[in-house]
Amino acid sequence: MWTIYLKELLELTRDRKTLIFTILIPIFAMPLIFGGFAYVSSNMFKNAKTAEMRYALFGKDHSPGLSARFAQQHNLREVPLASEAEIRRAIGDDSIKFAVVIPPHFEEALQQHQQAKVTLHYNSASTVDVTLQRVREIVEAYNASLRESALSALNLSPAQLAFALHPIVLDKQSTANEREQMGAIVGGMLPYLLLMVCLTAAMYPAIDLGAGEKERGTLETLLLAPVPRSAIVLAKFLVLFTVGMTSAVLMVGSMGALLAIFGSSLEGNMAVMVRSIGLPDLAMVTLMLVPTAAIFASLLLSISIYAKSYKEAAGMITPLMLFVILPTVAAMLPGVELNWIWAMVPLTNVSLAMKELVKGTMDYRMFGVILASTTVIAGALLMLCRWWFNRESVLFRN
Repeated sequence: MWTIYLKELLELTRDRKTLIFTILIPIFAMPLIFGGFAYVSSNMFKNAKTAEMRYALFGKDHSPGLSARFAQQHNLREVPLASEAEIRRAIGDDSIKFAVVIPPHFEEALQQHQQAKVTLHYNSASTVDVTLQRVREIVEAYNASLRESALSALNLSPAQLAFALHPIVLDKQSTANEREQMGAIVGGMLPYLLLMVCLTAAMYPAIDLGAGEKERGTLETLLLAPVPRSAIVLAKFLVLFTVGMTSAVLMVGSMGALLAIFGSSLEGNMAVMVRSIGLPDLAMVTLMLVPTAAIFASLLLSISIYAKSYKEAAGMITPLMLFVILPTVAAMLPGVELNWIWAMVPLTNVSLAMKELVKGTMDYRMFGVILASTTVIAGALLMLCRWWFNRESVLFRN
């Protein structure tokens, strides 16, 4: 068995594609891509909120106060338009980002204590609607000043004025510390990255170890060797397990090194979370990947053994990624929290456990249950793979 294992492993190390998916992507590509994406997206959001935005304003004479509010914003620049009919064209060619139309009798309605309306023209086809947020802030600030001036005319005391403006104030006292708050966000994405790396790293070697040997005609030679079929299956399984686990461990190590080097430059809750995560937490995250890598190795090897050709195996394995993504994404849905029921759901339980480890709120009784249940599932799938390999109708479908 170990001879077959070392032979297959040696052949994989000579394959450039395997080295890329097993070593280069986990160590360099994935941390750099997602670290760079987080840095770029953070800067883009910050720049979008402070960048200069061109706008048009119609009906200034109808509300000098509101017009002055827009004019006072240092990051807004007014662009004159001939008429309201040009608004759609100007927004379409990006001459302006939005236009505000103040109707006639606007001030008269406010003076008579009636609700007045302004019209905002803008392109709302955006995932994050920064334009609406910035205009809403200006209008809400003007609303607050109007309320204060209207209530001040009633000669109210400061306490009475505070009651009239905000009768009930919600005092938020979160029981979650900074690590828990940030860990809930980061911990939701971490399992997705690790599980996908663990799966994709073993995909191409799995196709080669089963369907690839069928195409090359070397499977028959291997079956004629004086080695039990169970040993052959176990050797191939260990190769895939080694590849998937190595890839996941390398990624955990590279992310840990990245946080250790650049963690001091972080600020806010992210910095608190990074400083709170220690080597035991990373070790337990890695431990959760052991039975998960065994599950992936068993499934991939079973599919590869069943497939007639390399092309068919690739087509059958690709949908498997969907069955990995869905349970992992389910762990990020609202209301899905780690309990004794979710602890029995494959892959979702691992994702939830990793999130709790990052948050620092892991119930270690559930950790043991998740580890045990996932190991049992991995063992059952390995037995299925062994049974699958012993069937001549599966091995020689041609």
